[in-house]
Amino acid sequence: MRNDLTIYDKVADHWWSDDIRWVRTLKNLVPGRLSWMDRQIDWAGRDVLDLGCAGGFMAEALDDRGARVTGIDPAADAIGAARGHAAQTGRTIRYDVGVGEDLPYEDAAFDAVVCVDVLEHVRDLPLVLSQVARTLRPGGLFLFDTINRNLLARLATITVAEDILRLLPKGTHDPAMFIKPAELRAAMGMAGLQPGPFTGLGPRGINRRLDLTFGPLPLTAILYMGIARKPEETS
Repeated sequence: MRNDLTIYDKVADHWWSDDIRWVRTLKNLVPGRLSWMDRQIDWAGRDVLDLGCAGGFMAEALDDRGARVTGIDPAADAIGAARGHAAQTGRTIRYDVGVGEDLPYEDAAFDAVVCVDVLEHVRDLPLVLSQVARTLRPGGLFLFDTINRNLLARLATITVAEDILRLLPKGTHDPAMFIKPAELRAAMGMAGLQPGPFTGLGPRGINRRLDLTFGPLPLTAILYMGIARKPEETS
């Protein structure tokens, strides 16, 4: 089975335990993403949606930066783990169960929408992007990462990461759902978003547990991240 989204619920009870290597990999990606995203936006005091939040790694990092965070994910057990950890640590993050194709929020509810490790999994990319645009305030930012669609990306993310190194469970991704940067730029434009800069994302080192650490890279051939902006309203 490809694009297996049940994996997040299966490990929900261990999400914050650091017991599972692939979950630690997801956790280790957060600082690498934010090392670039922090340069694009001042999070403090902003209303931010973490779209596809799973068990809450990115949501809590954004909360640490002073954002007012809402997280949403279809994995109900993972949302339960996120709520539980937020309660244990005294956080006021709101978590909802839902999908990007049907966001249960008012128009112009957020200053930013963050969407990491998600776009290559959704069933209707144009609809998700239109929902992002609808829920962003004028001038708001969409910050994302996803996987490029080519032979190198397939080799790195499926053959190496899933099949050999087991950095992710087998079946996590369907390479047919990967997205070329030009395709994503076009889709964002159709949704009413103005694409900004893109950059690569990948391994930058190894920590004391022999897990990979991550950060921005110039190469966008495998993983890439970027931003888009909802235009300001004109009078």
